[in-house]
Amino acid sequence: MDSRTSSRRRGQWRGTCRQPDAGVRGGDERYDLAVIVVAGVINIEVSVPVDGFPVEYVPVRYPRWGVGTRVAGVGFSVAAALAALGGGVRFATLLAADLLGALVASELGRRGLAGPGVLESAAGTAQTVVLHDPTGRRMVSTDLKDLPDVEYPPEVFATLLSGAELAVVTNIGFCRPLLAVAAEAGVPVAADVQAIDSLDDAYNAAWMAAARVLLCSHERLPCSPEEWVRAVWDRYGCELVVVGCSGDGAVLGVRKSQTIRRVPAVAPRGVVNTVGAGDALTAAFVHVLTRTGDPGLAIEQAVIFAGYRVGAAAGEDGWLGGGELAELHRSLTLSTR
Repeated sequence: MDSRTSSRRRGQWRGTCRQPDAGVRGGDERYDLAVIVVAGVINIEVSVPVDGFPVEYVPVRYPRWGVGTRVAGVGFSVAAALAALGGGVRFATLLAADLLGALVASELGRRGLAGPGVLESAAGTAQTVVLHDPTGRRMVSTDLKDLPDVEYPPEVFATLLSGAELAVVTNIGFCRPLLAVAAEAGVPVAADVQAIDSLDDAYNAAWMAAARVLLCSHERLPCSPEEWVRAVWDRYGCELVVVGCSGDGAVLGVRKSQTIRRVPAVAPRGVVNTVGAGDALTAAFVHVLTRTGDPGLAIEQAVIFAGYRVGAAAGEDGWLGGGELAELHRSLTLSTR
């Protein structure tokens, strides 16, 4: 796909987005493949079940088949979920030349995410420990090593953007300069600013200003999700705003039509572990959006995708394929009529 074709396609989903092609809303997978570039962190995650919070002290516990170890991280989770959905993905990340880095590299190769954007220049592999209780609440401890302070080569990222439909630029430190690279290339940015609590957040301001698609969590918002959407429109002009609301689903705001919609949560397998739900919501939303141009369909399927993910056992991905997601969306839509 040349740059002119990419530009035309990007214009089709700006603002309220183009209307989906006939048949697409029902989950038709015949539309063309969109290339999405993902820039972000990758780490090793260990998940441990607990009975509740606060955690009661005991010297030793034996949660058989409960402890899971997997390659994770926001960048990896979004990229791998997009790959599972069947999208075209280019991944920009930094690895370390250590034992855990070798494990990460192997997993990237297995998932088809290894490529010219995966660079071995970090001092150490980031690590995360997640405690989660039976209700889905979690406590995450992450050691990012040197990743907030290192530099990702802008010329490498510029090459990855060639012909891309969208760039998901996560809010890790080494991605900050990449926002300007995407702007120069004319590639729209989607950004998840996670559990943000203010429009004046100095750290995340650059991502909010650059994003055409802005995603965040409701957990620390200073107001209702609906009020937040309007405030983001007024301050930053983001075309689409998505607020993940955990057990209350998600809120979508479309600036051009000034419409705000809440989609209820769906958890087809129940809730086991909510870690990664936000990344799943992001991946599915941009996947469906870039393929269909329909933000309404995108948020519906993204909520289902994330809801299926939270039912995953320890160490399991819990991601649906694109066809599976479309079919589950169709069946759930029919069941509510």
